[in-house]
Amino acid sequence: QELLLTDCLAMVGSRASTAYGRRTAFSLARNLASSLTIVSGLALGIDTEAHSGALSVDGGTLAVLGCGLDVVYPYQNRRLYERIRESGLLISEYPLGTTPDGFRFPARNRIIAGLSLGVIVVEAARKSGSLITAQLALDFDREVFAVPGQVDSFKSQGAHWLLKQGAKLVQ
Repeated sequence: QELLLTDCLAMVGSRASTAYGRRTAFSLARNLASSLTIVSGLALGIDTEAHSGALSVDGGTLAVLGCGLDVVYPYQNRRLYERIRESGLLISEYPLGTTPDGFRFPARNRIIAGLSLGVIVVEAARKSGSLITAQLALDFDREVFAVPGQVDSFKSQGAHWLLKQGAKLVQ
């Protein structure tokens, strides 16, 4: 629970991320975890790498779930879920047994943004949950950061759009 009292930084992005995005998220989280708690949503792709990068250096990581605390979703992240349960923090606003229905994830994103000093978008399509999180961060007067990607990559259109809107560039 003490992780809730630390300075937190959210890292979000595409579930269907590229190797570049996954590598970048892992590296950024690993480097930032010495001074910040990394917050994400335990989804596949960028979220997985953000949590894993923080854990790789025994840094703090906090996963906000879009289901009950007793439901592991996605199941492919079962091992990561267990590692976070042991060394980090899992939180949810939903009662035990709540299923991971699609509408719960955009609602979960407001908690990710609200807990954090800022949000880093690593890879995101132009219309994505990651951009919802970035907008929520702005609504909460938080910082928004974006990692540039390949100019012709669909997976980077959202991050590039954020940069055009004034998000701070992360490299």
